[in-house]
Order: sequence, then structure tokens, then C-alpha cells
Amino acid sequence: MDDDPIPISAIQHAVYCLRQAALIHIERLWEENRLTTEGRVLHEATQEPGARYSRGLRRVSAMPLASRRLELAGVADVVEFHRAAQGEETPYPVEYKRGKPKAHRADEAQLCAQGLCLEEMTGRPVPEGALFYGETRRRVVVAFDDELRRVTEHAAAALRELFASGHTPAAEYEARKCGACSLKDLCRPQIGGRSAKRWRERQVREALDGRTWTAAS
Repeated sequence: MDDDPIPISAIQHAVYCLRQAALIHIERLWEENRLTTEGRVLHEATQEPGARYSRGLRRVSAMPLASRRLELAGVADVVEFHRAAQGEETPYPVEYKRGKPKAHRADEAQLCAQGLCLEEMTGRPVPEGALFYGETRRRVVVAFDDELRRVTEHAAAALRELFASGHTPAAEYEARKCGACSLKDLCRPQIGGRSAKRWRERQVREALDGRTWTAAS
């Protein structure tokens, strides 16, 4: 695998918005809002590595995952290993999310990417996993069917191309999606900007130049 594999979490960002993925993973920009803070706190509750056994079920938290084929790497919140009658274990990834189920497939694709990594790592089929949402306090079972696998692999391919180019795509404004994004103030989607990092650096330089001019005058 390459020295710098694609983070599995980037799959979610790429399915939601490829520009968002570039701002976070190429330009290294991130801004917390209430939604992202709640999500981070929820994830921290599962990030202590370890394994537990209960009623024949093995649960591994903070499990490292990787796929050479897709050039992905990351950490699963929880992977359950369900024992079959023949004694073999089937991996079952569980991803924790704040809020509630969404209309888009970004969360599902991130979970599916974990399943694809587990298939490659264990040699066992991983037909499904689950998303646990903090607002509803319920699991949503996600089947890793052919369509979702295509969405996930397409996102991984788009990210490989994005990382290789190092270029941030231009913004494409969608009111509902952009309004929910924590990066909207840096992204400036309504004016179609490209590099948010360069724009922010220019704003800082202009502010400093103005301060220097005021002090000297």
C-alpha cells in the first residue's frame, strides 16, 4: 500500500461533496459546528481499543482497517464478529453517527468501505453492517449490495484521482446540502471559489497589511 493511503472517513466526504473532501483532506481545513462537535464526542466514546466477549459475540473497538486494492486505511468504531454454526466468524462493522438517518448515502458508503476492507483483510464475505445514530439511539442495518459497493468504489477512485492532482474542485452550490456543511463559510459555494485555503491566506495578508499601514500612518 502507498505510504499515504486514503482515509476511510474521506469516502463519506466524497459522496456528500467532492469539494468538501478536498478542503478537508488536501487543504487541511476544518471548522467545528454543533453537529460536528456532537459527532466527535459520540465517536470518542468508542475510540478505546479493545475486545469484549458477550454471549458468544466478539466486539472489537477502534479496529484498524486497510485495503490495498482501494488504497484505503482507517479505524472502525466497532467490528462485531458473528460466529456461524461452523465456527467461522463473519465481520460486522458498526459506525456511530450523531443525528438521524439521512437522505444521501454518504454514511452508508463509509460503512461499506469498512466492509470492503474487512473482506480483504479476513477473506470472509461481509454482506452488511450497521449505523448507530445518536439522536434516534437505534441501529440501521445497511446491506452492502452491488449498488452501494459501486458508489463506494467510485468514491474511492474519485479520491485517488483528487489526491493525485492536488487540486480542489470548484464549488457547486446546492442550498440544502451547502447549508448543512460546517465548511460553508470557508468554501463560499455561492460564488464558486476554488481554493479556500488560498482565499483565507489572502484575507489574512490583507488584514495584516492594513494593520501595518494603520500603524505606520
